[in-house]
Amino acid sequence: MNNLHLNSITKTFNTKTILNNITFTFEQNQTYAITGASGVGKSTLLHLIAGLDKPTHGAVLFNEVSLSAMSHTQYYSFLNKSVGFVFQSSHLIKELSIIENIMLPGLIHNDNRAELIKKAQSLLDAVGLSHCMHSSPGELSGGQQQRAALARALINEPAFLIADEPTGNLDNQTAQAMVHLLMNCYKQWHMGMIVSSHDPYVAQAMNTVLELKDGTITQQHKEDTVCSQQKKLLERQLR
Repeated sequence: MNNLHLNSITKTFNTKTILNNITFTFEQNQTYAITGASGVGKSTLLHLIAGLDKPTHGAVLFNEVSLSAMSHTQYYSFLNKSVGFVFQSSHLIKELSIIENIMLPGLIHNDNRAELIKKAQSLLDAVGLSHCMHSSPGELSGGQQQRAALARALINEPAFLIADEPTGNLDNQTAQAMVHLLMNCYKQWHMGMIVSSHDPYVAQAMNTVLELKDGTITQQHKEDTVCSQQKKLLERQLR
């Protein structure tokens, strides 16, 4: 089974330490929620896990191989095939149709175009967007764009799906639908799933809840975390 291991990673910007000596192992076929206040470094942590950024100290290992020790070919294969990343914004390319956006990672990897079309159509059906395959991103709602971004992240069948606040820009109903979709994808493709979120609904859905605070992560009891997040949401709504 595949795993992603953080080995004493530290990340600093200028003189400020954002992440401090974090060690943790994420396993495939498990789901993880990363919670914490805005600005504590959740996005930074996810970028490191996914290999989109490099730690100041320490190492990120995929199946015991350090990303920094990989050859260029191995590293870009890891980025393209082993992890799928869903950003806070969909980052769809407006000049391409939805199906072309979804196919893009496979095209970059020189996969067979006919097979990619079949996979993209299947993914579009799975995320409820088969009727939008020839639409441009601008013709889709925010929730639809996020679903298209999810399909794009899945096109290469990654071992890990990593999502940064995937419900952050969505209304409650659309956000809950997105969480259901994420969990259905996890069950169908047996990926590891690592999701950062303020949403208690997200934390409740995941197997493991981790809180990022003061540069370190600690595992939380799900019930306590969900209640705390719900209380904070209610307080914000009452202001």
